[in-house]
Amino acid sequence: MQLDLHQLRELLTAIDQTNISDLTLKSGDLELTVRKGTSLSDRPSLPSPDQSHPTAELVSPTVAPVETTATSKTAAMPSAGPPTASNKFEEILSPVVGTFYRAPAPDEPAFVEVGDQITSGQTVCIIEAMKVMNEIEAEVSGQIVEILIKNGEPVEYNQPLMLVNPN
Repeated sequence: MQLDLHQLRELLTAIDQTNISDLTLKSGDLELTVRKGTSLSDRPSLPSPDQSHPTAELVSPTVAPVETTATSKTAAMPSAGPPTASNKFEEILSPVVGTFYRAPAPDEPAFVEVGDQITSGQTVCIIEAMKVMNEIEAEVSGQIVEILIKNGEPVEYNQPLMLVNPN
């Protein structure tokens, strides 16, 4: 398994945005262990690595378990202002942690705009996760009331992306 520094940073960022506290990846002669919310002094000492199986251990002692941003942002929003998710509006949620894109490419128009009518199964945005472009389809037909995320912003798993007034 080849893993360059950019891919490693993306992996660590994605893990940091979840509630995963321990992750070990093994492939051939590479073993990568990532732990969140612990310091080096909290862990038992590790045996010295065997030369035939080098071990890379990454520990982020300053990272505590993270709550999803969607929960904390929604809870912190005042009740005044634009409509929020209520019984009247349906939310389109992010199925993965990644980066939100409104259009298929930077020079192309957005999949949807506020006020557009959409149908169930229609692509409404893209979430890039680990260099994979995931087309997000609407699960409800209706009118786009609000787009909650700006283009290029990171999103959490299950974070609301758009509000739809169902037909």
